[in-house]
Amino acid sequence: MGARKIALRCVTAGTFCLAGIVWAQNVERPEVPDELKAPLGEEVMLKAHAEGLQIYVCQAGPDQKYAWVLKEPRAKLLDERGNQIGEHFAGPTWKWKDGSEVTGKAVAKHDATQPNAIPWLLVRVIGHKGKGMLDGVTTIQRLNTHGGVPSQLTLCSESKRDTEVGATYGADYYFYRPKS
Repeated sequence: MGARKIALRCVTAGTFCLAGIVWAQNVERPEVPDELKAPLGEEVMLKAHAEGLQIYVCQAGPDQKYAWVLKEPRAKLLDERGNQIGEHFAGPTWKWKDGSEVTGKAVAKHDATQPNAIPWLLVRVIGHKGKGMLDGVTTIQRLNTHGGVPSQLTLCSESKRDTEVGATYGADYYFYRPKS
């Protein structure tokens, strides 16, 4: 699928995509650790920056020790100008403004380069909904993370069981599709 097909999708999805056409064409494959590399037969079709929360819930594990467990992300997806172009939420799911969405499954992770940041991920898309910008996406990378880890000062104990906390985070998401 080339730039022409992206342009056609944007025209049908609305004018907000017009700036994204140039943006999608100029995104290069980022340098990442080997375990996070997208398949060679795929190319980056777009990049979005996320700002939001990682929501955790205090739960007892199999060993009966309490710990913060990820419940869901809640973030806005932003273009290079800071305009909202989509959202990221439980699933994990990424939804574009045109209504298209993908759900994925993490297949690899790597420690973040910043302290107290959620790990970088390689995600395989396992589901699609709607037609639009995301319907050809097969792989997603979560990179350049900051934050997203519950504060060590926020204790998780039996008295806090089922309590939720949000940890502010940011990340860059790279969306891939098969080369045309």
